[in-house]
Formats: sequence, structure tokens, C-alpha cells
Amino acid sequence: MNKFKRNIETQPVDLSAFKRDDNPKVKYGLPKEVEYCSRCVISNQKPTTTIETKNDINQKKPTTSFNEDGVCDACLWADYKENHIDWGAREKELEILLDRFRSKDDQYDVVVPGSGGKDSAFAAHILKEKYGMHPLTVTWAPHLYTDIGRQNLERFIHAGYDNILITPNGELHSFLTYLAFMNLGHPFQPFILGQRNVGPRIAKQHGIKLVFYGENVGEYGNKWQDNLKPYMDEVLFTKVNIDDDGLMVGGCQIRELRENYGIKRSDLLPYSSLKREDIRSGNIEMHYMSYYLPWIPQENYYYATKYTGYEPNDRRTDGTYSKYAGIDDKIEPFHFFTIISKFGIGRATYDAAQEIRTGHITREEAIALIRRYDTEFPKRYFKDFLNYIGIDEATFHDRIHALRSPHLWRYNTDKDTWTLRHQIKQQIA
Repeated sequence: MNKFKRNIETQPVDLSAFKRDDNPKVKYGLPKEVEYCSRCVISNQKPTTTIETKNDINQKKPTTSFNEDGVCDACLWADYKENHIDWGAREKELEILLDRFRSKDDQYDVVVPGSGGKDSAFAAHILKEKYGMHPLTVTWAPHLYTDIGRQNLERFIHAGYDNILITPNGELHSFLTYLAFMNLGHPFQPFILGQRNVGPRIAKQHGIKLVFYGENVGEYGNKWQDNLKPYMDEVLFTKVNIDDDGLMVGGCQIRELRENYGIKRSDLLPYSSLKREDIRSGNIEMHYMSYYLPWIPQENYYYATKYTGYEPNDRRTDGTYSKYAGIDDKIEPFHFFTIISKFGIGRATYDAAQEIRTGHITREEAIALIRRYDTEFPKRYFKDFLNYIGIDEATFHDRIHALRSPHLWRYNTDKDTWTLRHQIKQQIA
């Protein structure tokens, strides 16, 4: 029996705010007017930072910006990559970097965090087979493995890779996920904390000085200039230290977790960052593969299929059209469902925007896919999600509706349905 009480109450949402069309309320400090990138399909509602505290509901947060031609940062970065980067020179930089760290006695010399999915498989394989490195791969376990996710990790390991699987305390992890969903509308927050910090922690434990991640988040719409740096900012992997009683996890301060729920400091160790002095004393460097080599997720999928046995799912993921990305965790579709509830941007939009930039689909094809799948309810693993965080259907829907911003959503009384006020449309020639 789970010892942590699920005692956060929800209140029915005032639906009148979602029925009016005159000056609807705006939440999360988002732009009132919804605009879409003229080249891809992302909107100006996409935040570049996450909601970390319960007080962030109405505080203005930075969102994706467009240039004077209405082109978003991620599309500008795609242009820059194609027209201004000498990838041959970048690979030379990679070779020089790896020469500094390569083991002379076959000891591990690089940590590659990942799930065994397409991107981490690509990074680990090319480091080992092309550049002669000795990678130790490390996986922060999903909340609830899908069958295909577990199989792909096993295929990756059996393709020739040492792997450490870190699985956090299941009772605590499900409770932190509950808190994050109820307090923040962000059920992936505790998972992200562990996933972000596991690479440096394992590197420190094994005396390894290099950690290689896949892509910089700037690839997808944060400031594109961030992609010009090959390494991860120190603040990203040192800011979550459990010695800080005021640190927020699941929308609660660590002090609250300890005093209200009896969670000990030692219970939270897997989620904790290293301190800056630990990073510096260990001379640990964190680098992005996307800086050194062209980063195309669909091509990574083909590569992983060929070299590590990676397989797509047998059906598309709820909320999108793809079968090969983010398929290892049953909870992930609900992470994206909270995103569309808050910001009007679903998983199909994220996938389609990315594939427009890489030339795999047209904007017109993307819009058709978005209108078909973006608002789809993730029903396949719904009962699993409810059981995992310990709530019922009514509580789930009350929480989701409370996340919605009236300037993005309209409630249709006659059909008891929700529709986006500003869903992207095909351009009329």
C-alpha cells in the first residue's frame, strides 16, 4: 500500500469563462493573440521555460519568438545549419575533443545517457564504432515501460553496449509524479529531474570526464543562438541540489516534502544534481552531439534501426502520427496532453514542425496531420496513468480543465466538448 496520501482537492471549473468570446482570460502570461510561424506550424504560445511552481500560473514566461517575416527561432536555426555551418570543420572539432578523452587502456571514457531509443543509440554507436570511444550508457527508467520500450533497450544492449539502468523508488516516484500533475500540470517533471542528472552522477562515480547528450533544446525553438555552444550550461546540471530546502520538486519545496509527507533527504538523492564543485573537481564536461554532427531525428531512427536493432511501435502514438519517437513510457502521452491543455500545442504539432524543418513533410501535410491528431485524447494507457498516480477519472478531468486557458479553449455546451479557438488552418491560395 502506498504510504503517501493523495489529498490535493480539485474544484469544478467555471465553464462560463470558456463560453464567452469577448476578452477571454489569458493564463500563464501567454501572448493574447495566437500567431503561427509562417514556415512551420509552431505557435507563439510555446513556452521556452517550464512551469516550476504553483505561482507561475499568471506570471509572464518567455515564449517562442518570430522574426519580422514571421519565422520562428527553430526554423531560423534550421536555415543557419544548412547555410552557415561547415560540418566537416565541426567533425574535426569532435575528433580533437574525443582525442583528449579517449581511454588508452579500454576503460570507459564517455557516458551516454539515453533510453536505448533512436537518438541515444545513434550517439553511442557512432562514438564507439566510428571514433573508437568506450561508452558507458546509462538509462533513467521510464515511469511505466511499454513493451516496445523495454524490447528496444534490450536490443540496444545486446547490440554491444554496457548499460546501467537506474530505477527510482517506485512508491516515491509515482507520488512525486502525482504532485507534479496536481500542482503544476507537469507529470514529467520528476522524471526530467532524474533523467537530466543521471549522466553527470554516473560519470562522477566512475571517474569519467566526458558526458555526451544528443541535441540542445535550442534545436526546437528556444533561443537558436544557444546552439552555437558545444556544451551544456553548468546551471542545467547543478541547479537541482537537495541541500536547498527551498528547491521545488513536484510543486512543493523540499522542506514541505519532508514536513508534510515524511520524505527524507536520502529519498531524493536520485533526483539531485551534483554541486558545481563536484563537476569542476572532476573536470567533467557535458557536450551536445547536435553541435558536432547534423542532427536529424528521422535519420537517427534509420541509423538506429540499421545498427542497433531499434524497432518502431506497431501503431502510432496517441496524439500524433508517428510510431518511432518517445515510445518507451506509458506516461509520456499524458505529458503532451497537459502541454496542449495549457498552451494549445500538441504532440502532432511538435513532431510536424520538426519534420517540416528537416524536409520530410510539407507545411500543408503537417497542418492536415495536426488537425486530425493534435487534440486526440490519449486513451490507450489512460487506466495505467490513473492507477500509477492514484487518482480517478473525475479528478483527472477536473485538473485538465483547470489547466486550460480560456483564450485558447472553448467549451461547447451542447456537445460537452472542448475545441481550440485558434487551431491552425490551411492557407487559401
